[in-house]
Amino acid sequence: MILISICFILDGYAQENPTTFPKITGYVGILHPIATLNNDGLHTNFTDYYVVGMPTGINIWKTEKIGFSFEIVPFIRTENGLSRANNILIHPGILLKLKHGFTLVNRIAFETSGRYGFTPILNKVIKKNKHSNYFIAMPLPVRFGNNNPASATVAFQFGIGF
Repeated sequence: MILISICFILDGYAQENPTTFPKITGYVGILHPIATLNNDGLHTNFTDYYVVGMPTGINIWKTEKIGFSFEIVPFIRTENGLSRANNILIHPGILLKLKHGFTLVNRIAFETSGRYGFTPILNKVIKKNKHSNYFIAMPLPVRFGNNNPASATVAFQFGIGF
């Protein structure tokens, strides 16, 4: 009788609860623009100035494969020994899970600097824990407006999801 009880108890621990949807997750990260190309030429971060962003967002997964994300990114710019918060990005988008643990995020962009555009992002979880995960991402922001030339940027992002 004791052996049968132990088997039922162990069997209960072996089963995983299925994920229910919608599922809400959040994340924070650090974003480093690497290089920006526009008709004025190629401009690189880390040379004459340094820009860093701190993305914070909420993901609402509708199903295992598709979801909605809302992100806000304040940016700090350091140049000539002075630093300042110079821009805030409002960044809603659609999440699409791909094969091999990748996620494609397609965002629209509204910046307080007056710029707007879109940002495709390729994201990959590199370490998954019980209550969090670490990820890397490659955003490719494309921006227009505010009397500036159209631009395309390559960036690197690292973050933690929970």
